[in-house]
Amino acid sequence: MVEDAEDGWFLRVDHLKNYGTDPSLERLCINPPEPLIYLNIDGKPGSTALIWEHIMDAPGKPCPNPRVIMPRRFVPGIVNDPVEVDVRSFGVRTPPTTRDKPNYGIIGMLHILPPALAWLWRLVAPRGHSNPSIVGTEGLASEGVGSYWPFATGKKVRHADLLLEQIRSTPRTRYVLIPNQYIGAYEVGFKPEWIAREYIARRGSVRFRPGKLIESRCPLLGYALPSLKVNGQLMPKGLLMVDEQVEVGPDGYDAGAEILTTFFRQEIKKFYTDDLSADGKRIIDVCLNNGSLEDYEQIFSG
Repeated sequence: MVEDAEDGWFLRVDHLKNYGTDPSLERLCINPPEPLIYLNIDGKPGSTALIWEHIMDAPGKPCPNPRVIMPRRFVPGIVNDPVEVDVRSFGVRTPPTTRDKPNYGIIGMLHILPPALAWLWRLVAPRGHSNPSIVGTEGLASEGVGSYWPFATGKKVRHADLLLEQIRSTPRTRYVLIPNQYIGAYEVGFKPEWIAREYIARRGSVRFRPGKLIESRCPLLGYALPSLKVNGQLMPKGLLMVDEQVEVGPDGYDAGAEILTTFFRQEIKKFYTDDLSADGKRIIDVCLNNGSLEDYEQIFSG
């Protein structure tokens, strides 16, 4: 069960380049019930601000981090009561990836993660390509446990165990991994998140019959979908399994998987201390020892 503790949302609008991209948000910002606070938006006090008009850091170079603070009470149909979480998602900003220039952009449109692997992703919380939250960092970087570490206090390992206990105590929750920006060689922006949300909402769950999921070529990515249809439209197979893209292929995929795996091992070693729980150490051991997807599944099978 979760309940939103925030009074307002700090919304990033760098993906809005022109009118009509997100009509509901645009409507709220153009005609708000009361004045809003904008950051890095090209507007004047008292005027109507257009959230796709970002200030320029330099001639022809828009600021990468425009924001608007939106009070929750302004959003129609907002839910104020505690609700059950059936599916918990984790998004990753991925770079362009090809055979000639391999990188970690090997995540397909939707991956299903076993709980132990979902914990590793929240532990590492990678934030990479085109992420304005990272200053002065190239390539992959970590925002620490659960992606909320910059706002937390205490020891990271304590938060790691809290996240693990949360996952252990909610066995009916399912976990998915979704990329944005690029899938392999193709620029997709945030569309995978929109499509995955629509797919899961219409389907009602991410429970699949045997044979409907296949193991990802990279164990850190859990399970992949060999096919996905939304609103009668089949997604191209190369957007579900990046090694199927002719621009990437198995060799380009494997090179990218090595980059991702090396980064994970580098980050999770920091948590392997005497203070970490036994289950946490078991999960980290699986990753450090080139464990299979089945090894991750068995962590909570008992």
